Amino acid sequence: MKNMTIWNIARACKGHLAVPAGKHTGTCPAAGMAVIRGYSGKEAAGIVIDSRKVEPGDIFVAIRGERVDGHQFIREVFDKGAIAVVCEEEPEELPGPCIRVEDSLAALRQIAAFYREQMPIPIVGITGSVGKTSTKEFVASVLAQKYKTHKTQGNFNNEIGVPLTLLAMPEDTEAAVVEMGINHFGEMHRLSEMVKPDICVMTNIGQCHLEFLGSRDGILKAKSEIFDFMNPEGTVCVNGDDDKLMTIEEVHGKRPVHFGLSPENDIYADTIVSRGLLGSTATIHTPDAAFDVQIPLPGAHMVLNALAATAVGLQLGLTTEQIAAGIAAVQAVSGRSRVVQAGDLVLIDDCYNANPVSTKAALDLLSLADGRKVAVLGDMFELGEKEREMHGQVGAYAAEQGIDCLYCAGSLSEEMYRAAKEAGISQAEHFADTDALLAALPELLHPGDSVLIKASHGMGYAKIVEALEK
Repeated sequence: MKNMTIWNIARACKGHLAVPAGKHTGTCPAAGMAVIRGYSGKEAAGIVIDSRKVEPGDIFVAIRGERVDGHQFIREVFDKGAIAVVCEEEPEELPGPCIRVEDSLAALRQIAAFYREQMPIPIVGITGSVGKTSTKEFVASVLAQKYKTHKTQGNFNNEIGVPLTLLAMPEDTEAAVVEMGINHFGEMHRLSEMVKPDICVMTNIGQCHLEFLGSRDGILKAKSEIFDFMNPEGTVCVNGDDDKLMTIEEVHGKRPVHFGLSPENDIYADTIVSRGLLGSTATIHTPDAAFDVQIPLPGAHMVLNALAATAVGLQLGLTTEQIAAGIAAVQAVSGRSRVVQAGDLVLIDDCYNANPVSTKAALDLLSLADGRKVAVLGDMFELGEKEREMHGQVGAYAAEQGIDCLYCAGSLSEEMYRAAKEAGISQAEHFADTDALLAALPELLHPGDSVLIKASHGMGYAKIVEALEK
C-alpha cells in the first residue's frame, strides 16, 4: 500500500507506537511518538479488522464490537504474519509492534483518510435515500470502460465500510466509486472527510431514517454533509426530478448538474421502452448529443441510474459510446433487484433493505412480470412515528399495481396486510415472523409465479431467497 508504513500509519492516527522490549527505539519530537528502527519503515500489504482475514504483511485494527472484541485476537494475528496492530489497549507482553490509540474506529477513519491522500485519483461519492447501490454499479461499470475502477463491495457504505473500501484500493486504481450511507446527523460529515469526493451524486431524498433525521428536510440536510470535504473544484450531480434536490442551487459556487426524466434537466431520457424483467431501452440526451442505450436491469428507476452514470461519465471525459457500453454491461447485485430463475419460479431478489419509496418501486417492477405476481414483503424499519401509516400505504399500492398475492411478516406489516385486503387483494396473509412465513411459502407459491422478496435488512429475508433458490 502506497506510503502505508507502520510509522506513517501511527502518525496518521496520532497513535503511540511500541514494540517488544529490547528493540532499538527513538522518538519523533513533532508528534511525541516512539519510532522503532527496523519496524517503522515496513509497508503494510493491507489493513483489516477481521482477524480471520489477516494475511502476512497486514496491519490489524482491533475494534470493540457488540459481539466480538478484536483485542482478543492480537496474539493470533501476529502468528498469522501481521506486521503491526492498532489497538486501544496493549497486551502485557507485546507480541509485535502495537499502535495504541484512544478509539480504534476513529483511528480506522484517520488511516483511511491518509491513504486516500496517497491516491490522487477521482473519487465519486454516491448518496441518497434509495438506489445508492444500483447507481454505484452503473457508475462503476461506465467508468470501467476507460479507467481501472475500484468500487464499494456489498453493503460497505457506513463508518466502518467506507474506510475499508478506501483501504482496499489497489495502488494502480485510476478511479473509485464509493457508496456513502447514513442514518444520523454528523455521519456524512465524517464519511466526506475520509472520501474527499471529486464528484458527488445524490439519487433522491425519500422517507428512510425518519426516526433519526425527522423529516425529508432533515434527510437532505444530513446527506448534504457530503459537500463538507468535497473537492472545491469538483462537481455535484443530482436527480433534478426530486423536489428536495431541486432546491440545491449551488455548491462551492457551482451549479449542480441535473439528471432526470424531465427535458428540463441537463441530462434526460426519452423514448423509454420497457422490456419487462429484461430491462429497457431509452435515448439519453446531453447538452451536446443524444444516444441510445440498452439498460439490462428491470425497473423504471434503473433509467435514472443510467442517467446518473452518464452525468459522471461526461465529467470524467468518457465518450457517449463508452457510456453506452458501460450501461449495457452493468450487472445486478445480490439483494438489489436481482432477477433469478429458480426452478418454476422467477424471483426478484430485492431483500437487502426497504423503505416506502424503494418498496413501491419494487412493486412497479413486479407488476411488469408474467404469471401470478406475488409480493413477499416485511417490516420497514426507522420510519418514525408514521411507520404504521406508511406500511398501510404500501399495502394499498400493491393492490393498485395489480399484485395478485401479498404475504408478509412482522408486527408493522400487519398494517400492510390489512390495507392490501381492504384494497382488493384477496390472497393476502400475515405471519408473526420471518420463520413462520418461510415455513408456509412452499404451499403458497405455484409454478410460474413471479415472486418479489423485500423487507428491511433486519428481517432476514435473505434466507427466504436462499431457500427458494434451492
